[in-house]
Amino acid sequence: MWRSLRPVGRSDASGGYRRYAWTGADTECRLWFQAQAEARRLDYEVDRNGNQWAWLGDPLAGDAVVTGSHLDSVPDGGAFDGPLGVVSSFAALDELRRRKAVFTRPFAITNFGDEEGARFGLACVGSRLAAGQLTAEQAHRLRDGDGVSLPQAMEAAGYDPDAIGPDPERLARIGAFVELHVEQGRALDLSGDPVGIASAIWPHGRWRFDFRGEANHAGTTRLADRRDPMLPYAETVLAARREAELAGGLATFGKIAVEPNGVNAIPSLVRGWLDSRAADQATLDAVVSGVERAAREHAERAGIDLDVVRESFTPVVDFQHALRDEIGRVLAKRGPDGGGRTVPVLGTGAGHDAGILSASVPTAMLFVRNPTGISHSPAEHAAEDDCVAGVRALADVLEGLACS
Repeated sequence: MWRSLRPVGRSDASGGYRRYAWTGADTECRLWFQAQAEARRLDYEVDRNGNQWAWLGDPLAGDAVVTGSHLDSVPDGGAFDGPLGVVSSFAALDELRRRKAVFTRPFAITNFGDEEGARFGLACVGSRLAAGQLTAEQAHRLRDGDGVSLPQAMEAAGYDPDAIGPDPERLARIGAFVELHVEQGRALDLSGDPVGIASAIWPHGRWRFDFRGEANHAGTTRLADRRDPMLPYAETVLAARREAELAGGLATFGKIAVEPNGVNAIPSLVRGWLDSRAADQATLDAVVSGVERAAREHAERAGIDLDVVRESFTPVVDFQHALRDEIGRVLAKRGPDGGGRTVPVLGTGAGHDAGILSASVPTAMLFVRNPTGISHSPAEHAAEDDCVAGVRALADVLEGLACS
């Protein structure tokens, strides 16, 4: 499975992946998922928001146990973020069939669409739509960097954009959702554990900073006469690092758009996107308000207009304690040699579909060790033995939740 998926959307130049929503690479990933489902005689379907489902048992019976993740990527992302969860879900089902486990609850594997938000700037679009956290009207207004709207992209890929919207009936069928994911940090590497259980997802969001100045000639305009928006933007990037260090949170300007974007032209617009995360809401508020305050001070001194728009926000997600504790008990009793294992519980600053769905259904997450902690990069890695340990842990959890 891993070898068959690995080439899809991979850039020869960077070695990373460019699996953006509703593109050719995304279509190839979707066809791969469908083929895996059909090879296992699962009932395959696509919901109104483009999320893929592979069912074992009657989905209408309710109280289903669902696992899965996503197949799309950030620009030049790694091979594990998202796909590890989907590949491991199919592998866990194979393992349960090898064990001759008998399912007593409906079971499904899913691939949520546009989780990374690399194309349209909003993460977890598929799960947000399903959970009613993103309206159809809001989704229809999304545009990519080339001005292509989400409806146009969906239609070009063969999907109906007019059908998107909340899907409470489908979510009501789910009794538990468990997502396996490569850890995006080094907590497990430092503790020496191959697998961990998620406790919570930090609150996080994206803010767009628009610095508007005046375009002019780079070679003839005196420094004193310039209204250059790049200068307050640069000061704001430095301020973000300072505010994050002071408050104990995280702040990153990782994306920028410049107009007119000429080497010999002073910009008229510099648009930067702030990603900020923290262990609690108060810390996040302190970081973001500090960055915005610094941006406004620098913009005012430079004679630059500034607009700040919050494009997305996800509050702290505490995964359901009952489900989390049940998973811990299952893994404490079982193991590859029957001896069981104590599995650490850890928080994360990365967002996931499981976090979005947690407001609607009981959700939990398993993490697989990442020896370097690098993620959203071609250098992202997990050892084969750890991936196998993740599959076995997921199979144990699914057997404990869904089988007799």
